[in-house]
Amino acid sequence: MSDHDSPTRSEHPVVSGLLALVGVGLAVGLFLGLTVLVGTHVLGLGDSSATSASTGGQSMYLPKPEKTQRASGPLITLGSDASQAPSETASAQPTEQPSKTKAPKKQISLSAGQTAVAPMEQIDLTGVYPGGEGAILQVQRFTTGSWQDFPVTVSVSDETFSTYVQTSQGGVNRFRVVDTDTGLESNEIRVTVG
Repeated sequence: MSDHDSPTRSEHPVVSGLLALVGVGLAVGLFLGLTVLVGTHVLGLGDSSATSASTGGQSMYLPKPEKTQRASGPLITLGSDASQAPSETASAQPTEQPSKTKAPKKQISLSAGQTAVAPMEQIDLTGVYPGGEGAILQVQRFTTGSWQDFPVTVSVSDETFSTYVQTSQGGVNRFRVVDTDTGLESNEIRVTVG
């Protein structure tokens, strides 16, 4: 063999390198394309029947808007501010005849478990405060012509409260409780200490 038998191989190495590169690129591209095709078929992404079924019907239903009927009963607004003016809707409604009886006012009812005790004996105070859930009540005693805070407070839970006081002041003692937020006062109770 002479040197003249293989002139294309030694004279054009760049062309042979490019041909090899194109061949490898085609092989890798073909492999990746087949992998994507098989993957989409397995996952059902390319399934034309699934695509036509999902796009064939409506995906969301919105009803046509219709006018609603006006309320015929009384309108009630919870948690409104008393300083706000009544709404036009409320004033346009026919008003019903007011009833003769008014809603009962909030009241604190206080009672004592004992009517007479020895000095420093426990006096049980219990009561009911409708609508006073969570209120803090200050116990007061009538002393020297006025109501004075007694060093006892109690909170309202389930609209009831319960506490006790002790005193060494002899004679008839008058107690009451006052809501610390609203100033609402209970009835007074009398207990004789002696």
